[in-house]
Amino acid sequence: MAPTEDRILGGRLRLRQPREGYRAGMDAALLAAACDAGEGDRVLEVGCGVGAALLAAALRRPGARFTGVERDAEALALALENIALNGLEGRVGALVGEVASPFARLGLAPFDAAMANPPFFDDAARLRGPEPAKRSAWIADDGLGAWLGFLTKAVRDGGAIILVHRADRLADILGLLAPKAGSFRIRPVQPFADAPAKRVLVHAVKTGQAPLRLLPPLVLHERDGAKHTVEAEAILRGEAGLAWG
Repeated sequence: MAPTEDRILGGRLRLRQPREGYRAGMDAALLAAACDAGEGDRVLEVGCGVGAALLAAALRRPGARFTGVERDAEALALALENIALNGLEGRVGALVGEVASPFARLGLAPFDAAMANPPFFDDAARLRGPEPAKRSAWIADDGLGAWLGFLTKAVRDGGAIILVHRADRLADILGLLAPKAGSFRIRPVQPFADAPAKRVLVHAVKTGQAPLRLLPPLVLHERDGAKHTVEAEAILRGEAGLAWG
């Protein structure tokens, strides 16, 4: 079945993605908005899929260079199409790779930053079976530890690790990263102002030693009125980012 071609980031980004199965949504938008790469930085996205977050981050950060890693051949092919479709071949690339293999096998120098939206579940038995086309996006076959270990290896000392994940895995994330990273900054993501966070955005620094900072939450929806809060809508349209200060 032919993919759809959608426009995201306020229409600035053209994205071809599967008509059925996993499609880019809020998590990809949040991850792209959370990328704080500076001029000349090299950024890696692990599990880039069709390139939604990778390309959105590249448009937001025109002075940085981006590389995506993806194990699924069909998703990688679409990512390469999307890079060309948006005219970003000069500073965005994508290649095959997976967290089950050592980062060194990619033959790339460590990056200034690495980001990911790891699959939310490690154990398929705890989750009602997803559609086959969505399985790799929901089930981390090698576990969350493999993803965080790969991200840590992928960045230089002082480099940033950025991820979006389930709020109830925050303790696991901090515990897995703590041996090699610190200077944690945590931003809860709440569906409503009066509801518990369901997502967290985490920013860590390899070898960082600054105290953990818990930042104000991002609230996605209003109980009444517009579908998204003003802040969330601005992020989706590419008109605002997510500061880590």
